[in-house]
Amino acid sequence: MAEHRRIKGMKYLVALLAVVGIVVSSMALHVHYMDPAKAPPCAVTEKFDCGAVNHSRFAVFPPRTFDEDPKGGVHVPIAALGIAGYALIAVLALAGWWWLTFQASLIAFLFAGFLSYLEAYVLQKWCIYCLWSQGIITAILLVTGCVLAAQRMRMRKLATVER
Repeated sequence: MAEHRRIKGMKYLVALLAVVGIVVSSMALHVHYMDPAKAPPCAVTEKFDCGAVNHSRFAVFPPRTFDEDPKGGVHVPIAALGIAGYALIAVLALAGWWWLTFQASLIAFLFAGFLSYLEAYVLQKWCIYCLWSQGIITAILLVTGCVLAAQRMRMRKLATVER
């Protein structure tokens, strides 16, 4: 019974982490809409400049082409996708739908990993907010994976007791 309460309590941990992810993504979205001429609060060094990352052509989905007007086309900021993704994860976790929560967090983790690749090897600049988001989604993925593993072990234990 105590194990069931611990697993049930994990949904609040995942929801809390998702809310922190929403806050971090909102900060990145704020930088995205800032005037590029102004120095963002997260531009600390030449390599850690969230302004450069959040104003790059990869800061929107789909990415802008090289010859496209920066203000033209229909593009969704990546930070807005992060906000929506974290909100979805929070709702799924609070509903207790662990498999869907795990799947959503896995997709978000892989997407964040791809964005980290772009930061490291294409832009060669890092966004502090993006790194925080990568850490948050990693924690959510680990927690949901542990919950699923605990549920599976509990079900196996119950199945062997019934035999």
